[in-house]
Amino acid sequence: MALLMEKGAEPQTEKEFADLDAIAALKESAAIELKEEGNKYVKMGKKHYSEAINCYTRAINQKALSDTETSIIFSNRAHVNLLLGNYGRALSDSEEAMKLSPTNVKAFYRAAKASLSLNKLVEAKTYCENGLDGNPDNEELKKLLKQIDSQISERQQHEAKVSKALTTAKDLVSAIEDRGLKVGKAMFQELTGLKKPILDKDHILHWPVLLLYAEVMSSDFIEDFCETDMFSAHLDLISFFSLVSLDHKSYYNKRIDSSAPLPWDKENAYTRDAIELYYEAGSGVCLSKREIISNFLQGTVASHLESFGDDEIDAVKSSPKGVSSIGMLL
Repeated sequence: MALLMEKGAEPQTEKEFADLDAIAALKESAAIELKEEGNKYVKMGKKHYSEAINCYTRAINQKALSDTETSIIFSNRAHVNLLLGNYGRALSDSEEAMKLSPTNVKAFYRAAKASLSLNKLVEAKTYCENGLDGNPDNEELKKLLKQIDSQISERQQHEAKVSKALTTAKDLVSAIEDRGLKVGKAMFQELTGLKKPILDKDHILHWPVLLLYAEVMSSDFIEDFCETDMFSAHLDLISFFSLVSLDHKSYYNKRIDSSAPLPWDKENAYTRDAIELYYEAGSGVCLSKREIISNFLQGTVASHLESFGDDEIDAVKSSPKGVSSIGMLL
């Protein structure tokens, strides 16, 4: 009997040939039945998806169907895995289906869907395009390709913004290095927010500057203090204008009466002639280049970056100058 034949042995008699044909027919029938049973389980809903996968797996394991039929079963199992969120398995099944039958359009579609869910946009686009090569009128593939192209465009735009933010941060650090400045940890961020220095088109630095009135526990915030400005100019301006800060946006309001004190200056002690300016330089711990870049990226689309390039861990090389907190006292 064929069932008693040793593995790898060739049938010798008509009986053995007949037995092998009968076994092959039984396996084929079982595989087809398992495939249909799997399809029924899929139609019964999510609670039966695992049973559907089991049926498809058993049908494949029969190894009794043609490549075209087996491709369909792999594609069906990919469909169920997609529904379950098993995107890696869905992609693997779709790829097997495509190998067995390069004309299986559903396999291309499901491979693209799985790749898209795995955020493999380039691969997803390739599967769609390959599927459309053989099926140029397939509307599902066309619609999916349009969706993928849209996401690729969005990713490219996002990456461009990230690149620009990183370049801006690095340019700032280079400008700081060129000036021989040291930068420490930002102070009084509860008053200034995430406002950072900027480098204009003429390569001039503009700093956010906080003026502290320690005696009365008040402050003024100047968002844009050009490095070429003198403090005297700002003090002259503040003498005739009140500086208003709203959501970290500072601007000057002209006083109706130039002799009137600031709202918190009850005794009119803070006049242009009376104030004295003190600032402290070289205090605090100097940040590394990587830390400065990371701080400059806060609040930008590139805030998630952990790697900034080969020079990311270099310390800022500078002369013994320093920039620290600035305060205004009477």
